[in-house]
Amino acid sequence: MKIQILGSGGPELTDRRASTSYLIWLNGKARLLVDTGPGSSLHFEQSGAQLNDLDAVLYTHFHVDHSSDLPAFIKAAYFTGRNRDLYLYGPTSNALMPSATDFIDGLFGVHGIYRYLSEYLQPGESSLYKIRPVDIIAAGDKATVLALPGQITASAVPVHHGPLPALAWRIDVDGCSVTFSGDTNNAGARLERLAQDTDLFIVHHAIPENAGATARNLHMTPSMIGKTVHNAGAKKLLLSHRMQRTEGMETETLQEIRKTFQGPVEFADDLAVYEPCLP
Repeated sequence: MKIQILGSGGPELTDRRASTSYLIWLNGKARLLVDTGPGSSLHFEQSGAQLNDLDAVLYTHFHVDHSSDLPAFIKAAYFTGRNRDLYLYGPTSNALMPSATDFIDGLFGVHGIYRYLSEYLQPGESSLYKIRPVDIIAAGDKATVLALPGQITASAVPVHHGPLPALAWRIDVDGCSVTFSGDTNNAGARLERLAQDTDLFIVHHAIPENAGATARNLHMTPSMIGKTVHNAGAKKLLLSHRMQRTEGMETETLQEIRKTFQGPVEFADDLAVYEPCLP
């Protein structure tokens, strides 16, 4: 298993990065996407990945910087001759955010923004493949475990990201695992339970240690990241979702993380590739 960073940034247009997106390669094929933030479709092309190889797209939540490139992927698949359904898994809804099924219907339904592509969603319309959205419960403590093609296990738990429904994801293949925190402050500690003994823990580093209360309700500070990764027993830490308020503070960030976690730490960059289970 290899993880490629399609987007290591956040919602800014001044950070020189694409927004959040990760590509999971298995045996030389791109099999899963985690989030589709702005710029991820271009980096997908630059990675050499093939849309026909994708089994599923997993969403942590539907903020713009995690989801807005999806229509580009769907339209591009027309030119590849894709002929098998594409599953999309994402959180259930609340008053502020749609569920995965409502998100897809709002884009590609008969009254959607891109309704000219409704053939890929509507059962009665002819198309080579269909989009199959699935809602994953984003409340409470229960984990959802999915058996995906190729003996891939994808597990999700609800995480706290302010008032929004959000998920963290873990992928297990042949005894190797990677966990994606998504955006969260880890209230409730469900994230560290999901990530127990994970080989690679990709955590979002969106705020500095001195961030205010509003930011802390959405994201983890470096000290909280260190505690979470330590409590999870993770083997390696990769910091992503980098923003201007945290760039240039890598030394300070590492000092806080090192108070509790002594394992390998790296800072993600666009198109970089990581192999979770290499020694």
